[in-house]
Formats: sequence, C-alpha cells, structure tokens
Amino acid sequence: MVTYVSALLYGVGGLVVAGMALLVALQEKLVYVPVLPGLTKSYPITPARLRLTYEDVWLRSSDGVRLHAWFIKLLPDCRGPTLLFFQENAGNIAHRLEMVRIMIQRLQCNVFMLSYRGYGASEGYPSQHGITKDAQVALDHLYQRTDIDTSRIVVFGRSLGGAVGTVVTKNNPDKVAALIVENTFTSILDMAGVLLPFLKWFIGGSSSKGPKVLNFLVRSPWSTIDVIGEVKQPILFLSGLQDEMIPPSHMQMLYAKAAAHNRRCVFAEFPTGMHMDTWLAGGDHYWRTIQEFLQQHVQEKKDDESSNNDIDVGAK
Repeated sequence: MVTYVSALLYGVGGLVVAGMALLVALQEKLVYVPVLPGLTKSYPITPARLRLTYEDVWLRSSDGVRLHAWFIKLLPDCRGPTLLFFQENAGNIAHRLEMVRIMIQRLQCNVFMLSYRGYGASEGYPSQHGITKDAQVALDHLYQRTDIDTSRIVVFGRSLGGAVGTVVTKNNPDKVAALIVENTFTSILDMAGVLLPFLKWFIGGSSSKGPKVLNFLVRSPWSTIDVIGEVKQPILFLSGLQDEMIPPSHMQMLYAKAAAHNRRCVFAEFPTGMHMDTWLAGGDHYWRTIQEFLQQHVQEKKDDESSNNDIDVGAK
C-alpha cells in the first residue's frame, strides 16, 4: 500500500514538474504563433490583391519596436466607423483579409489592422507587455488622424485579440467608442487547464478553484476576466457555440462579469460558429448583429449638432 501511494505521489509530482518545464520552455510558442506550419512569416497577399484601398502604416511602439499595419478604407473620404482590429494568436493580418473585405462592405466602415510585434513585417518578439504597448500606439495613431471620424473608433478583437482589445479599451475611455469581443478566453491561466488538463489544479484565473501555485510561471496571463468589468464603453460579445479551441463558457463568464457593471452589453450566440469561422458560419445574422450594435452605440455626428456647438461657442 505504501509503495502504491508513493508511486502515485511520484507520478503526480512528475506530471507537475513536466508541466512546469513545458510552461517555462514553450509558453510563448503556445500563446503566440506568428508563423503557421508550412508557411513563411511574410504576408502571402496584400489588400491590393483583393482590390482594397489601403495604406501601409509604420509605427514606433513606446519601447522603440517598429510595427507594421494596414489601414483599409471603404472610400477615401469615408467618415463611417473605424474598426481597430486585433487578430487571433496564429498567422498574420494577411490571413484575415477575406474576412475584412466582407466586413468593410457589410458594415460600411474602415479597418485598421495591426501586426503585433514579431508578426508579419513588424519587428521584435511577442509578449503581453509588448503587445499592450503596440495596441496603444495603434490607437493613438488613429486618434490623431484627420481623415476619419475619431469619435467612432471601435475596437474589435477576436480570440487573443479580444484580450488585447479589452485592455486598450479599458485604458482609453475617451478614445474608444465601443468594444467588440469574439471567441475570447477568460485568461491564459484558465486556458492552461484547457490545453493541459492536469495543470488546472495548479494554474488558474481569479474565478478558478485550486491552489494556483504555478501561476507565477505564466508570463502572458492575459486575464481578460479581471479587466472586462472595468470597461465603461458599450460591449458586443460574439460567441461561436462550436468553438473547438476556447470553451464557449469563457465568453459567457466574460459577459456576466461585464454586464454586472455595464448596462450597455450585448451577447450574441452563433450555433454553428467555430473558433475561426464564426464570421462565416453566422452568415447574415452575424453581420446584422454587428451593424445594429454600431447603429445603436456608435452613431454618426450630425452636421446640425456641430453647427449648434459652433454657435454656442461663439456666443460665449
């Protein structure tokens, strides 16, 4: 009996040690995948291939890292909403161009696509600290532009991008009009237990049970559940119920946390949507949901309102 118990304890200990070693050595490669298997880091296509009007934008993050982005406009003088799009963890912005092409047409908007550091043509290596800086400089760039309506900047994040977008939206209540989150996790800490179930007793987010003694090993925790409740702007949650990567329950928990503090939250489910194709599987319902959200919460400024403001200012 003693021998059996000892063997069991050694076995559990071995799994924990193996999990720790895996986390320390490979966690960045699990969280950030700039290059898809069999492909190169470079962009396979550009917006020009899809006949999109775009601008190559080069930015410098606050720590000096040079970043690349595409600003794609519906029309040269489009004053509709501008979506600041933060992508998933795998591949680069070129792999999202077909979706963005449809997004621009259906929502009559502009889209700014940022390559995180280490992705696409951007320099550096990805990390939570660094990508948070990248997101901020992208938003600052948009807010300083004179060719868009800066009161209608909407952050749209999918998967990892939802975590990125939530942070930058919370940090900039005066610059971001609304937030859209799609198929995003509560935290990387919780995802560790999803990907490696034996670790869920030792790693977890604020809502999980267990001692969580290995949380200190996770360098990019991306704890969206701890940030979403601080977002004051309107939030749209888009959840694919067939998501094979992130349990849909994560989106439900994010919504519950946000709605407890923010009355302007909308939750939409798409029964056949998987992790990467909810925008496609959701069809017309998907795009109408976003369109209605934007119409309600990101309204266009009327010319007569601007004129009235001008008159009021002049009268003082």
